Amino acid sequence: MLNEDTIQYAIENTQVIVAPQRRIATFGDTSFRFFLVTELMDTVGQVRVRDGRLHAERPQIITPGQIHRMLAEGFGERAEAFVEWLRERAPQLAALKYGFQFRKSDVSDNILHGSLEEVLGRLREDVERSEDPLSAVIHGVDEGWEICLLKFAADMIQESSGGNMGDFKKRGLL
Repeated sequence: MLNEDTIQYAIENTQVIVAPQRRIATFGDTSFRFFLVTELMDTVGQVRVRDGRLHAERPQIITPGQIHRMLAEGFGERAEAFVEWLRERAPQLAALKYGFQFRKSDVSDNILHGSLEEVLGRLREDVERSEDPLSAVIHGVDEGWEICLLKFAADMIQESSGGNMGDFKKRGLL
């Protein structure tokens, strides 16, 4: 179990070296390929590269009516009163729900010899040469590497949400 300091350290030390050229698709699932590069703390001149996929499900529109159904289980009268208040005062209110699936079976783990800068440089060149618009190179920390990947996912949601909302509006869904 990671402690709060390790989590905070991982978040603060996550850097996207090559960002995907595309955002999360509005009307379909998106699969990002990632290369997460971390330094091994106990070994000089060796770098771990995790190669895998992060799957983003199609964003869904959540309206006050759907919030009501979601809150029906496990929440009391106050939650229902709040949802009713939302319905009356903000009937056009909508939020997007993003779902990510991360399958560890999709991740390969390789130890490469060389400096961090050399490995990042080679991966950057490989990704740019491949012209895959859904690939990313991420520099993170070895302990808490999954936190680095979740930080990347959260950043992709933030970068995609405006365009996704615009797409829904253009189609008259909001």
